[in-house]
Amino acid sequence: MRRPGWPSRFWVALAVTIVKPISWLLVRKDWRGAERLPPTGGVILAVNHLSWLDPVLVAHYLYNNGRWPTILAKAGLFSVPLLGRAVRGLMAIPVHRGSAEASRSLAESERRIAEGACVMFYPEGTCTRDPDFWPMEGKTGAARLALATGAPVIPVAHWGAQEILPYGGKRPRLWPRKTFHVLAGPPVDLSKYEGRPLHADVLRAATADIMAAVTAQLAELRGEKAPPAPFKRPSDH
Repeated sequence: MRRPGWPSRFWVALAVTIVKPISWLLVRKDWRGAERLPPTGGVILAVNHLSWLDPVLVAHYLYNNGRWPTILAKAGLFSVPLLGRAVRGLMAIPVHRGSAEASRSLAESERRIAEGACVMFYPEGTCTRDPDFWPMEGKTGAARLALATGAPVIPVAHWGAQEILPYGGKRPRLWPRKTFHVLAGPPVDLSKYEGRPLHADVLRAATADIMAAVTAQLAELRGEKAPPAPFKRPSDH
């Protein structure tokens, strides 16, 4: 019987066979905060974004701690031969950016959460453009989903993927071997927004709370003080 929120055994076995050996070979692990991940039930993970590689490495962290990550992926990937079949098999959710269908990814995420999935969100929407790699301002999708479903939001910060494959880079820097740090924090307290209409000001405030929690975890990982305000995200136009 398939576990709630998990793909078929075939796709799980295929992903694990490919990802785990590569991950263990390429990076050292500094994984913390796993006890804060709910073992079952619908949950939203809010994750910072540093590299095209970090979804794979964060997914390994989650899998090793008993959760399958339901990842939101660009809709275009679903039409790529072979790759499209794989992302569908792995139960990723297509994101239709800049179209009238953009809300479909949130509706599908809500359905998956009701089924007990662990949905992994990158609230920034893209790799950070902050020159010091701190999180940018977030988009409101994760907050909207959290307030609509009541699912807990776990802030997850990571550090090190950008040293292996910088944003925009095509050749990974494999040696010397890097360390991939991950820290999951306690659930973000969004109780002050419960029962309020999901107006823009409420969603922006809840998003700011979520991003502040992610940034706090990253500051702990880095042993540095975060900037007083998040980097302004670039225009989407």
